[in-house]
Amino acid sequence: MISFETPEMVDQVRNMLHSMVNNIVRPIARYYDDHEHERPKELEAFAPIMQAGMGGGGRKSAKKEKKEIKATDDRIGANAISVAGAEEMAWGDVGLMLAMPGGGLGNAAVDAVATDEQYERFGKKYCAMAITEPGCGSDASAVTTTAVLDGDEYVINGEKIFVTDGDRCEAVVVWATLDKSKGRAAIKSFVVEKGTPGFRVEKLERKCGIRASDTATLVFEDCRIPKTNLLGDPEIRPEGGFKGVMATFDATRPLVAAMALGCAQAAYDFTKEILAKEGIIPRYDRGTLELSAVERDLLWMEAQLEVIRLMVIRAGWMADNGRPNNLEASMVKAKAGKYGNIIVQKCVELLGPIGYSRDYLLEKWMRDNKVNDIYEGTQQIQMIVVARRILDYGRDMLS
Repeated sequence: MISFETPEMVDQVRNMLHSMVNNIVRPIARYYDDHEHERPKELEAFAPIMQAGMGGGGRKSAKKEKKEIKATDDRIGANAISVAGAEEMAWGDVGLMLAMPGGGLGNAAVDAVATDEQYERFGKKYCAMAITEPGCGSDASAVTTTAVLDGDEYVINGEKIFVTDGDRCEAVVVWATLDKSKGRAAIKSFVVEKGTPGFRVEKLERKCGIRASDTATLVFEDCRIPKTNLLGDPEIRPEGGFKGVMATFDATRPLVAAMALGCAQAAYDFTKEILAKEGIIPRYDRGTLELSAVERDLLWMEAQLEVIRLMVIRAGWMADNGRPNNLEASMVKAKAGKYGNIIVQKCVELLGPIGYSRDYLLEKWMRDNKVNDIYEGTQQIQMIVVARRILDYGRDMLS
């Protein structure tokens, strides 16, 4: 029998974080939206939580138990807890969630690809992830940043743009190619620590949304790092060599979907509360034709939110139970990215002047949520991934 009940452990995380973000994050959201690039000192208390969540909390135990996991297991682990936490954090504020010190998107790469020794070195560092380049966006396999082995060091050259937490982090996980002629298989991820000669933050972006989070352009010029900073297997393998790097997305895409869900839930909750004050309360015991247009909109949004939530939980649960979740991760990223934005825009529409006024956070949530449909692979890219997995088509058969 399928259970749709949220595990008690996940509920406990939700309840704890909901109270914290409501009392700490929400009250400062507008200030840091207006003061882009200012570091939110109020969030320092969240660092241990972020290290345990985004930083792959439970990775070691999961790795040790991997051989013991069976198809019939029902394990609730770090991934399920992380997506629940991401939803609640984003309900407070997406930009401030991304500005939380202690754990960044790069930590997911360390968690997915690093050896045990590397995890000991980098697992607790605040890591950003640098993939996108001026001429390389959604197609991560087209990166041109190079890493050349010179003795016991790799020399990295290239430029990365739109790097979340690129200025505030302690280290950056950089995607670079060992040999351009060998295509995707030669792309590896490298940890470059802040302060390394040849590595600099070129500029910080001014953005439409998530303004509390810094988004940087990074430049690497003859940047030398120890060869042990290459995450995982250094060999170029024609078959499967790129999969280790791409495994990062299987962990981060459900997190981004959870963020889109949290932001959309915030907009829905606010809209429902305002309308209730005007006597507009959706009736659950009536047929569609008996409901007002506003009631139908509210019930439709609520249904979409529940669908996304179940998809997010499933993607996290599959990862915790040792099941490949590439398809499910892309499906929920596509669904949450698109419908999260539709929901927030619908809320703005329903509330009219209130929805568009800076006296309230709803207009900010509309600006913030758009990015969840873009980074970690756009909605269009996710649809291609989904089609490939369902149809079992190779890269050259569907583009």
